Amino acid sequence: MREIADELLRWIEAGERFVVASIVGVRGSAPRDVGATAAVHSDGTVLGSLSGGCVEGAVYSLATRALSDGEPLRTSFDHDPDDPFAVGLTCGGELDVYLHPVDPADDSPAGSGGTAAALSWALRSALRGEPVAVARMLDSGRTLAVGAEEHVGGTGIDELDGTVLAETRAMLGQDVSGTRRLCVPGGREHPVFVESWNTPPRMLVFGAIDHAAALARMGKFLGYHVTVCDARPVFTTRERFPEADEVVVRWPHEYLAEVGTDQRSVVCVLTHDAKFDVPVLREALRRPAGYVGALGSRRTHADRLDRLRAAGLTEPELERLRAPIGLDLGGRTPEETAVSIAAEIVALRNSGSARPLTRTSGPIHVA
Repeated sequence: MREIADELLRWIEAGERFVVASIVGVRGSAPRDVGATAAVHSDGTVLGSLSGGCVEGAVYSLATRALSDGEPLRTSFDHDPDDPFAVGLTCGGELDVYLHPVDPADDSPAGSGGTAAALSWALRSALRGEPVAVARMLDSGRTLAVGAEEHVGGTGIDELDGTVLAETRAMLGQDVSGTRRLCVPGGREHPVFVESWNTPPRMLVFGAIDHAAALARMGKFLGYHVTVCDARPVFTTRERFPEADEVVVRWPHEYLAEVGTDQRSVVCVLTHDAKFDVPVLREALRRPAGYVGALGSRRTHADRLDRLRAAGLTEPELERLRAPIGLDLGGRTPEETAVSIAAEIVALRNSGSARPLTRTSGPIHVA
């Protein structure tokens, strides 16, 4: 839903009716994961996608029905190899889809106007770069938007609000989306779908070279908050790196020592100059980061390893370093190099083999 936040906010502010269709469960191989969203406006306009085409027509028909009835719907799509006319996923997986009508004009807390208020608050928070989660009661449609300290909306069951709020905050902290079955002592279970929109992960690119400009573009495409940093002001300019969120003129190791990183963070050192590389890599390899890579030839890297060992880094710390950076795609240009680095980042993040799919077997998407 966050990908279509701008348009959804415009619909809410204009008081226009629409249906949000979200994937709330996936089994087996599927083109998109939990949280993927499409929205259908009352005038027929469609935003987003759930499957890349396999079930879009059926979802559109169901959304039209939900708009007419004003009631949420849940349905599942799978693959029936014996029925060529069945609606389902040709890849063989199964999707659970929740269709949620929203009518801003219905301003009652129990109606979809309450949902619109919660969604509006959540979407605005996400667009400001703040972590936020949306919890939707799949049986009633009641919606709770949850930030780090504040929340808007509720479950409609006072005794359940605290449980859902605590679980949603925990899932937001872990950057996890999914369906949970929650209840109060002695009460029945209620299915709750939580969609977490954490702050974007950071990509820190050190070295203001042409490869950095291409990698900044790729990082933004992948959803990272991109910073380009170099100590040389003549090269480190906004004009050279317009796609970056931040362009910083600092010694790389000094800047990295002052910023926060976590296991989602990516550090790419592209200077291939020992006076820059060694201090910043010493800092990067001793802090949380999901990926640390460095550009350079094999001879440059061998020399760099000797310098890093002399600087006190241990072998387990050095094993975290991906260098020479990127996968072997045979490319030479900055853009091709950026693709090879991005491919390695995606493969490592998703525990992919990085092998050609023609050389592998089994499910393409592992549940």
